[in-house]
Amino acid sequence: MLCRCLTESLSTQDMVRWDFFLGKGLCGIEEKFDDVCAVKSFPKDDPSRPYISQSFTYCFELSEVDFVLMYPVNLGLVVQSVIFKQVSCFIFTELHKKETCEAVTIIETPPTVVVGVVGYIKTPRGLRSLGTVWAQHLNEEVKRRFYNNFAKSKKKAFVKYSKKYETEEGKKDIQSQLEKLKKYCTVIRVLAHTQIRKMKGLKQKKAHLMEIQINGGDISQKVDFAYGFFEKQVPVDAIFQKDEMIDIIGVTKGKGYEGVVTRWGVARLPRKTHRGLRKVACIGAWHPARVFYTVARAGQNGYHHRTEMNKKIYRLGKVRQESHTALTEFDR
Repeated sequence: MLCRCLTESLSTQDMVRWDFFLGKGLCGIEEKFDDVCAVKSFPKDDPSRPYISQSFTYCFELSEVDFVLMYPVNLGLVVQSVIFKQVSCFIFTELHKKETCEAVTIIETPPTVVVGVVGYIKTPRGLRSLGTVWAQHLNEEVKRRFYNNFAKSKKKAFVKYSKKYETEEGKKDIQSQLEKLKKYCTVIRVLAHTQIRKMKGLKQKKAHLMEIQINGGDISQKVDFAYGFFEKQVPVDAIFQKDEMIDIIGVTKGKGYEGVVTRWGVARLPRKTHRGLRKVACIGAWHPARVFYTVARAGQNGYHHRTEMNKKIYRLGKVRQESHTALTEFDR
């Protein structure tokens, strides 16, 4: 993935060329973004760190990691001048005080909405969820996530749960659940979803739902902090800033079942080889009588979970605040 640009709009004045198909490792704009990208591990919590509850950004700054759900939209090029403080390599010498062209990915990031909080307790077999508290009002796009066929369903999800906020008994039940999370849980995470209806050009109506861990402070402060952000929108500029280095989690473009030459890049056999050329001639010795996992074999290629490290944010923009001409300073 060539994700180096993060923006809320499709317009930018730093783009030289526009492509309407995303490059290798990204899905096309007309395809459905149904791929689930999971965070393998959140950073360890440090309760000794000071707790700051001024904004949503400070919550994630305490954990030294920021998360936001985004959708790749387009590709482009950025022309920038390179200046090295210490020129010691021949390659760096060639680029010193010259302009270079780098590929960027335009990513649309609608504001994320917090709709719940979940607490986990530690067990000998790992973390186990103790309970989940949801907000009163949930959008239809996130309700679709709980149905396989939303059109044919009765659309009754969270109807009874939302009525808890209207009665005194229901409010006491919700507060008791929050107190239960404060008393027993060791890990607190918020449930946030995207606003996919704001994505123009996508046929998908089902929002993506994700857990985001809260670090810093004690458990009661975390629960109160998460509960205070129910039904609130978190924009991308409240989490990320320009020229910041981020990591991108995604799923590569699926290739399907492919052979060993395409999948692993092994050399082809000579032209006159019997029973095929694009193969591995010997897959192992007679004994041990099994094929090792290190031997290249045919199989699934692509559609793999990957994390790209250290992608720079060149620009942050908002919708309808910039021109859509894609002009540069040289074009004016």
